[in-house]
Amino acid sequence: MAELRPSGAPGPAAPPAPGPTAPPAFASLFPPGLHAIYGECRRLYPDQPNPLQVTAIVKYWLGGPDPLDYVSMYRNVGSPSANIPEHWHYISFGLSDLYGDSRVHEFTGTDGPSGFGFELTFRLKRETGESAPPTWPAELMQGLARYVFQSENTFCSGDHVSWHSPLDNSESRIQHMLLTEDPQMQPVQTPFGVVTFLQIVGVCTEELHAAQQWNGQGILELLRTVPVAGGPWLITDMRRGETIFEIDPHLQQERVDKGIEMDGSNLSGVSAKCAWDDLSRPPEDDEDSRSICIGTQPRRLSGKDTEQIRETLRRGLEINSKPVLPPINPQRQNGLTHDRAPSRKDSLESDSSTAIIPHELIRTRQLESVHLKFNQESGALIPLCLRGRLLHGRHFTYKSITGDMAITFVSTGVEGAFATEEHPYAAHGPWLQILLTGEFVEKMLEDLEDLTSPEEFKLPKEYSWPEKKLKVSILPDVVFDSPLH
Repeated sequence: MAELRPSGAPGPAAPPAPGPTAPPAFASLFPPGLHAIYGECRRLYPDQPNPLQVTAIVKYWLGGPDPLDYVSMYRNVGSPSANIPEHWHYISFGLSDLYGDSRVHEFTGTDGPSGFGFELTFRLKRETGESAPPTWPAELMQGLARYVFQSENTFCSGDHVSWHSPLDNSESRIQHMLLTEDPQMQPVQTPFGVVTFLQIVGVCTEELHAAQQWNGQGILELLRTVPVAGGPWLITDMRRGETIFEIDPHLQQERVDKGIEMDGSNLSGVSAKCAWDDLSRPPEDDEDSRSICIGTQPRRLSGKDTEQIRETLRRGLEINSKPVLPPINPQRQNGLTHDRAPSRKDSLESDSSTAIIPHELIRTRQLESVHLKFNQESGALIPLCLRGRLLHGRHFTYKSITGDMAITFVSTGVEGAFATEEHPYAAHGPWLQILLTGEFVEKMLEDLEDLTSPEEFKLPKEYSWPEKKLKVSILPDVVFDSPLH
């Protein structure tokens, strides 16, 4: 639960927000990480020293459900001459290390990221006559923060979030999110590391799909050019009734379609409802048949495979990244290396007490025939995987959200894969790699054309290429809730 109060009101959480000129004795009583972020807020809003805040009543580090200690809400006058309307500016406190005493985040030094290395912001267009900011964006930010804390996956500029519901629980078409750098908030050096500010941008379903098929940064740039869709500061208007492609039909063909053709997609993988079976062995052969089970215990991804998959997912977000699967390196720690502390637990590791099978004891198996299973939402991304990634010499990974397994599609131009043209289906424990040639990708795209309009077919749906010994099934969500998946 949370409560709304001015940041300077008495309460159990924090003293009034000090500015950069706060007396040293007062500042010393204020959590240093919090003080540093408040300083940046005061730089931007010197006339609003005590903004309204949504505050977690029971802090996360005391067992409460909300990871963000506070969300401050400021009134921003915008700049009408620059097509920047007046709006509410929301800023989170809690994804970074506010306290430095390990109550939430482990301190890893001043040179790296503070906590997860970022805080969230959100800009919501102010409605005429609105005297106070709506509080629903604070709960939206808490929801994203829960995902980060529970998965330990960080966000980057250009990332997208499939929300599948109006952000304010209304009838709005704004039902998904992109993330970008906040146009005004500058990175802050705190005593516990660096904090950057990632702004949430509300988008329509069609805009989300375009970001998936091309890249988030490209769609963000298009949104900046359309004042009613965000404008220069990417301000979300929940009353926006048209997509940027309805406002300007030329954007789809002249910018997005050409961008996909030239650049491919920067989306290198998704968490999804998916599974795979090895059809090369009889079902009763527990040792080799089911890729995700040994007896009654699920087979776990090794820490090194986990690291490689995580790097695979992030590599595709880097513009002009080389199509290389990172090598398994015993000297590296689990997790992401570009912006994460090496001591953090990797989100693909199991919480089970079952011992992880040592990497050296898991042999890579060449499979003769495989059956891939996806739910409808995941299956709809297969054409993106093929057209936007593999035809551009890249790779794409589905990481199961309901089990400890993954499926990586690779093209012939990807180095470091254990699937080869001679043995296109290969498994390392529960991690399956599938190598597809350009000719076969084109054939699959023809056969899977109806996946681009999934509302037109009924589940289950099956596709098969007997000559390649490959089968793909699109199944209802309920199938993936069973223990085997």
